[in-house]
Amino acid sequence: MAFVDDNPEALVFTTPSGRPIWRGNLNKVIGWSTAIGKLGVPGLHFHDLRHTGNTIAARTGASTRELMARMGHDSPQAAMIYQHATSEADRAIAQAVSDAVKAERKKAKKAAAGPSDKPKAKGKKTGKKRA
Repeated sequence: MAFVDDNPEALVFTTPSGRPIWRGNLNKVIGWSTAIGKLGVPGLHFHDLRHTGNTIAARTGASTRELMARMGHDSPQAAMIYQHATSEADRAIAQAVSDAVKAERKKAKKAAAGPSDKPKAKGKKTGKKRA
């Protein structure tokens, strides 16, 4: 088929004979082995693309509910699969905690020092001596 049928139930992607593409015939229909060979990534599975995309989406800060909607999952447990702990994220979290602790220490030090760390200015000297 060159174009999608007008029927609202028509499939967008099909085999050359118009049948549905399913898990068992996907690799053959799209020439997956040839494609990944040309890319130099042998062993890459089609589902790896979904996993990578969803992992990147999870890194954006999307909520579990938003990830569930995006991926079509019914349970938070399924969406959590894509929320990997990474060393990059761990460093960012550690830095944020460190920055928060430093800010609190700075506020506490400032509060303990009083209204100002500078000594108060003394009155002007008039040249008169006190008796």
